[in-house]
Amino acid sequence: MADTRLGAVETRFADLIWAHEPLSSGELVKLCEQELRWKKSTTYTVLRRLCERGLFRNDGGTVMSLLSKEQFSAMQSEQFVEETFEGSLPRFLAAFSTRRKLSHEEIDALQALIDKLR
Repeated sequence: MADTRLGAVETRFADLIWAHEPLSSGELVKLCEQELRWKKSTTYTVLRRLCERGLFRNDGGTVMSLLSKEQFSAMQSEQFVEETFEGSLPRFLAAFSTRRKLSHEEIDALQALIDKLR
């Protein structure tokens, strides 16, 4: 998947699928009608677009994800660090921690992760 960015409305739509999958396309239409106030055609248009981007699949009227929400979030994070900090996680953490002081718990959690990855 080349571009992992979703707009605000696409994110709400994706969250509905992740929260209820697998679900029929008819169920998805009803959910989108209730939650997003969308017409059937809008639901199918956005679903088709996100299927083409490799996020979801509509197989015989059953909608399911090709990536979990966690996998998708990890891809978004990787893309952000790559584009913004030339792929450098240390540069990202340095920039992040200049504006927000890390708590002792956060530092311990990061250290435990580093130790685990060694």
